Amino acid sequence: MAEAPMSCDCFVSLPPGSRDDHVIFGKNSDRPQNEVQEVAHYPAESHPPGSMLECTYIQIPQVEQTHAVILSKPAWMWGAEMGANDQGVCIGNEAVWTREPVVPGEALLGMDLVRLGLERGDSAWAALTVITGLLEQHGQGGQCKEDPESFSYHNTFLLVDRNEAWVLETAGKLWVAQKVTEGVKNISNQLTIGTEISAEHPELRSTAQAQGWWDGEREFNFSEVFSPENPPARMELAKRRYKGGTELLQQHDGSVTAEVMMSILRDKPSGICMNSGGFCTTGSMVSVLPRDSSLPCIHFFTATPDPSRSIFKPFIFSDCSTPVLRVVSPQFGPDDPVRQQPRFQSQVDRRHDLYKAHQVALNTMETNPDEGLAVYEILRDLELQCLSEISAMLSGEIPGDELGDLFFDCVDTEIKFYQ
Repeated sequence: MAEAPMSCDCFVSLPPGSRDDHVIFGKNSDRPQNEVQEVAHYPAESHPPGSMLECTYIQIPQVEQTHAVILSKPAWMWGAEMGANDQGVCIGNEAVWTREPVVPGEALLGMDLVRLGLERGDSAWAALTVITGLLEQHGQGGQCKEDPESFSYHNTFLLVDRNEAWVLETAGKLWVAQKVTEGVKNISNQLTIGTEISAEHPELRSTAQAQGWWDGEREFNFSEVFSPENPPARMELAKRRYKGGTELLQQHDGSVTAEVMMSILRDKPSGICMNSGGFCTTGSMVSVLPRDSSLPCIHFFTATPDPSRSIFKPFIFSDCSTPVLRVVSPQFGPDDPVRQQPRFQSQVDRRHDLYKAHQVALNTMETNPDEGLAVYEILRDLELQCLSEISAMLSGEIPGDELGDLFFDCVDTEIKFYQ
């Protein structure tokens, strides 16, 4: 029997797929099982003209103004697996392989592009143009895990704001995009855009024709033309997972809420919540983006592995939010193995406080299931209480500014329960 699919999954529900007049975004980040994912907030900033930005591997010119962002990110890299900005934009990415070869050498990681899109884009479309522009200038590539063994890929993205979503699929510097304005949609580790193309790289079709992948006469189908003839096993296995995610979304079509999205990310039978082949779900995110721009967007993060054994904690952008350092990993400066040449020749302990406490709790669940289950049930009650308060805020019963420190409070409470 084939092993469970190993891939990330991104989901979006737009009205009428959502129960309320909200856009709901969700993602599970499936990464090497011992990799630590931190949740880090970076405020909006102004930058001097001509300044440079140090990404994971390369420097690029900085822009004069960047938006505030909240990111769920592998602690060793500059970029992020998923996140949101203070303009109501959310982005998640997926690994993908295509007929275009992965160019050796270091460039921008797909995760760098997620963060750059959030820092520079004030809408899903604006973030998409940021990402495609940077692809054209700097390309994508580089080692994608904290290990000297080579592992690199191209990327697909789901970009979402209060009004619409965009699926962006790339092959080297080439790209194609599909606009989604209603209903439900998910992506996994494969090309999904066929003939319904909303925007594309100007040289996409001419390149495909020059390579002999498309005859220029039949209808252009991106996924058929650019999918590799012999795809990696994880892409083939992801087809089952993509189908399972689609089925789960369709089961809830018309009634999707934040709680429903969390339940989808926790689903183990489909493989969406996974632990297999040295990979596992290392971080999860759900966002609620009200169509009413007078209401704040709410972003939920686990900051710990396995959402079925973690709780989602809500973050709201606020001018007076307390920094949540207990979900931020230690920094190692120039001594970091990712900064030294050759890279990744040693390992450092990147665990943050919540990650360590959660590890202890998981061990307790294994050795003393009754005690572990009791703690987890209390924490799930806390999650439900937060969801209730968020619902009350969105209906106007509670002022939003009273919930600015909810993420800090939830992290602090979770650690105390584990201890």
